[in-house]
Amino acid sequence: MPADTNPSGDIFGGWLMSQMDLAAGNMAGRVSQGRGATVSVEAMQFLRPVKVGDEVTLYATLQKVGRTSMRIHVDAWARPRYSDKAEKVTDADFVFVALDDNGASRPVFET
Repeated sequence: MPADTNPSGDIFGGWLMSQMDLAAGNMAGRVSQGRGATVSVEAMQFLRPVKVGDEVTLYATLQKVGRTSMRIHVDAWARPRYSDKAEKVTDADFVFVALDDNGASRPVFET
């Protein structure tokens, strides 16, 4: 939406990063069957701008599961509104920690 843009009409990187965090968080929740929190985001580099009207598609891949944490790689692709060709715009690794009902870390896989 226009409110999510800079003066040049490009989508704010922070908006895109928040969408990627949501995608990674969805996967973390499915894997751990519960709450999770973002611990870090690593190696994010913007390859090209995302314009208002572009369709953004996110792909999340589980990379590693530790005792309480999960590393999830997210690729972001954008397709201009009237085009059939999508281009990768960024990617990053998100680390999540599984949380219990009190907000403390817990094992990803409860026994």
